[in-house]
Amino acid sequence: MAFVIVSAPASVAGAANRVQSAKEDLAVGSRTRLGVVVGHVLLVVLTVFSVFPVYWLFATALRDPAHALDQTLLPWPLSLENFAYVWNTIPIGSMLLNTFAMSLILAVAQLFIAVLAAYGFAMWDFRGKKALMFLFVGSWLVPFQVTMIPNYVLVSQLGLLGTVGGVVVPQLAGAFAVLLMVQHMKAFPRELIEAAQLDGRSSWAILWTVVAPNMRPALAALGIMAFISAWNEYLWPALVMPTGDALVQVGVRSFLTAEGNNWGAVMAAAGLACVPVLLIYVFLQRYVVDAFVRSGLK
Repeated sequence: MAFVIVSAPASVAGAANRVQSAKEDLAVGSRTRLGVVVGHVLLVVLTVFSVFPVYWLFATALRDPAHALDQTLLPWPLSLENFAYVWNTIPIGSMLLNTFAMSLILAVAQLFIAVLAAYGFAMWDFRGKKALMFLFVGSWLVPFQVTMIPNYVLVSQLGLLGTVGGVVVPQLAGAFAVLLMVQHMKAFPRELIEAAQLDGRSSWAILWTVVAPNMRPALAALGIMAFISAWNEYLWPALVMPTGDALVQVGVRSFLTAEGNNWGAVMAAAGLACVPVLLIYVFLQRYVVDAFVRSGLK
């Protein structure tokens, strides 16, 4: 009888604790599910805001030219007249090829210079290293509008105005590319460098036979970002080549005239200019994400 009197309260207390624990777990689970739902809702909203301008671009391009300024969400009836007009009015095909070549040259040049500079900053200790690094960071933070006029004067003195070379030369090196590669170089195992030095390899051989092959994801990501940045550049090509028809950035502007703006043609030309870079990013975006995830990690 005494045993029953003592154990009953203990059983009740245990049951109460289990009920309380279940309530706490339910509350935590509810908060977790609520956080997941809120997070997904925010992602959907941000996605809509990001994708809608691109959708509206193609929607306007696919409208009938007489209804280019309609505000309906769905373009109907669909029409390819704007694309045909662009194709027959400007050499859009050669413009896309020239822009692709220009962007590829800039991406390769920036990648090559960034690898050399980053290897020196990350692997060597020398006098003035911090000052030089500070100058690189400072050059990255300086707005383009500040350096635009000096670069224009330089290109003019070199006789490159109105040419693709005038677009390429001032952008052969990029501070952002150097800074990104420095972070990856610092994360590279020093043991491999020391082993290669003991093997008798020079610094040049170590860079291209040991370091570079093991940094392919970072190199690919940097190359993709440099290519996309060069492809999307508008202000500098339009300034250097005001009347040229070599690059697609300038070609899009040809449909904006003092007599009136052909918005259907503008959107069609911009849509054609977006397709190559969108395809590149869709198929190679994992390299870009991987580069930022690994940046600075040991």
